[in-house]
Amino acid sequence: MPRNRLAVVLGIRPDVIRAALVLNRIRAHPDVDIEFIWSGQHYSDNLKDIFFRELEVAPPEIELGAQGETDAEISSSVISRLYPVLDELQPSATMFLGDTNTVMGCLAAAQLNIPIVHFEGCMRSYDWRMPEEKYRTVIDHLSDVIYTYFDEYKAQGVAEGLNPDRIIVTTNPMVDILEEHYFRKKASYDDLACDSFFSERGIERGEYYLMTCHRRENVHVPSSFQSILTLVGDAGRQIYFPASYRTQKVLEQHDVSLPKNVIMVDPVGYKEMIALTVNSRGVITDSGTVVEEACVLGIPSVQMRTSTERPQVYDVGSSVKFDPADGESYPSEVVYRRLEALVGGGWKHNLGDGKASTRIADDLIRRLLEDDFGQHRPPDYHLDVSRSFRGDGLVDSAPGGRSGGLGSPSGGSI
Repeated sequence: MPRNRLAVVLGIRPDVIRAALVLNRIRAHPDVDIEFIWSGQHYSDNLKDIFFRELEVAPPEIELGAQGETDAEISSSVISRLYPVLDELQPSATMFLGDTNTVMGCLAAAQLNIPIVHFEGCMRSYDWRMPEEKYRTVIDHLSDVIYTYFDEYKAQGVAEGLNPDRIIVTTNPMVDILEEHYFRKKASYDDLACDSFFSERGIERGEYYLMTCHRRENVHVPSSFQSILTLVGDAGRQIYFPASYRTQKVLEQHDVSLPKNVIMVDPVGYKEMIALTVNSRGVITDSGTVVEEACVLGIPSVQMRTSTERPQVYDVGSSVKFDPADGESYPSEVVYRRLEALVGGGWKHNLGDGKASTRIADDLIRRLLEDDFGQHRPPDYHLDVSRSFRGDGLVDSAPGGRSGGLGSPSGGSI
C-alpha cells in the first residue's frame, strides 16, 4: 500500500469541530497525503458545509452519501460504500473519530487489513442503552492506534485488554479549537452578538437557557423525553432550542407539544452556537461536545444523562446532573437552584492545555513518514500469544521415530 497516505473518515458536525486543526496541520505537511472522506451521516448545509466554512476546513475529497432510516441501515451503508474506496486508495491507515454510525466503517478497513486509528478513543459511559457505547467498544478493539484524552480513559481501555502501547494520551482538542476559533476571534463574536441578534431570535441576552437534546435514550424513550420536557417547562426562563432533525421528527410523529417557554429552531452553525452559548445564562444539553464547550467557555450546564463518559465537568463543578430516566429524583427547583449557583463561572477547566491537536497531528505525520501504524502482528501484542502459534507437539511416526518439523513444539514460529 502507498506510504504517507492517511484516509480520514468523518460524518457528523462534532467530528469537524474536533478534527479541524488536526486536518489542517496534516494538510500543510508537504510529504504526506490526506484523503478526507465524508460518510453522509450529516448531509444538510447547517449540519455540514457551514462547519467546513466557519472552521476553515477544506471540504472532503470524497463523499460516500451513506444514509438510512435506522442505525443498522446507516452503518451498513457506510461499510459497503467505504470498502471499495479504501480498496482503491490503499492508505497507510484510516482514521475515524468518536462513536457514531460512521465509525462502523472501521469494519471495512479491518476487512482490507488497513490499520485503523481511533481519534477520541477509550471513552466509556458504561450505559449499554447507548449505540455510541457499542461503537466505541468495537472500534477501540479493532484499532492499531488510539488517541485518548486522559489517563483515566487509557486505564479504561487497558482494563478491557487493550495494549497500553497503542493508546496515546493527548488531552481534549476542544480546548485548542475554542482557543483558535473563539478566544482569538472574540471581537468578531462580540460584533455578531449585537442587539438585533437576540431580538431576531426572541430572546434576551443573558436571560435565556440554551438547550440541545438528541440522544436516543432520551428522545426515543417517552418517559425520559417527558422528564426533559417537564424540566425545561419549569425553567422560569425562555429556552432557546436548536433541535436536531431526529428530535423534531419524534415531536411530530408523536404529536408532542413543547412547553410555551421553549423556542425551537433548526440546527445552527458553529459561530452562532458559540455566540448563543457564551451569552446564555446556562446550557441544558445531552451533548458531550456542548457540555465540554460550556465548561471551557465558563458557562454552567445541566448534563441530561444517566451516565456520562465526560465526568470531568462534574470534577470542576461546571455542570449539574439531571437523569431523564429518573426525573423524580432530580426535582426541577433543585436542578435550577444548582445551575443558577454556578452562573458567573469561577472554575478552572481540566480538559487540556491547548496542544492536543498538535500532539495528534504530529504523531500521525511521524507514523506516516515512518510507516508505523500496524499493531496487530504477533510481536505487537502485550500478552503472551505464543500458544496460538505453537506446534502440535506430535512425534513423527515415520521410520526411525523422527520428530520435528510440523510435529515439533517449535513448528510455526512467530
